[in-house]
Amino acid sequence: MVNHPYLEVTGLKKSYGFKPILRGIDLSVEPGQCMALLGANGAGKTTLLRILAALTSPGAGTVRIGGLDLARDAHQARRLVGFVAHQPYLYDELTALENLLFFGRLYSVRRCKERAGVLLERVGLAKRAGERTSALSRGQAQRLALARALLHEPRLLLLDEPDTGLDEEGIALLETLLQEHRQAGGAILLTTHHLERALLWSERIGLLSGGRLTYQSETGGLEAGSVREVYQEALR
Repeated sequence: MVNHPYLEVTGLKKSYGFKPILRGIDLSVEPGQCMALLGANGAGKTTLLRILAALTSPGAGTVRIGGLDLARDAHQARRLVGFVAHQPYLYDELTALENLLFFGRLYSVRRCKERAGVLLERVGLAKRAGERTSALSRGQAQRLALARALLHEPRLLLLDEPDTGLDEEGIALLETLLQEHRQAGGAILLTTHHLERALLWSERIGLLSGGRLTYQSETGGLEAGSVREVYQEALR
């Protein structure tokens, strides 16, 4: 049985003023697959994920998520996506639980309080559910952002450097969450600066440089050394 891509990006371009940020991106991610994108700061990784999350409009190109055209069906497509930005963007005056309940109402999550409680337990924050998020550490805030992204049970996860701020225990938790999502048939596109993690977590990697996807490869049997040479060359 042939899998059709759950995420399909074709000819995606974006400029700010006269400065091109993305110069024609083509990529796809199938159900049960994770693709990791590497690249220097300013390479366009965050802009790409924001476009795919329907937070920024592209200049040209097409995006299909679960068969939906993002330009025509943005509202429906957005419900299929769980997004973790580079910063957690939590409501500091709300508690951890209230943050999830607020988000859950936006997505009409059924039995939201129960679902939120399960996820807070899952990410190790059950005992801090009643605390304002302003009291959380950076790593704890990142765990809460991951819980929020999973709350409405999206099929596609878009994760912008999801390992930021996490300690070793948090990294292990993230790895488990990624694995569980793939095993359930979900798709993942993430960015990271850590080559070894990219190879460990994903079935495919890509290198974004100068707004172009200059390198793509399956990770099976791929050695970090061969990719590192390409990566370091792009950083120069």
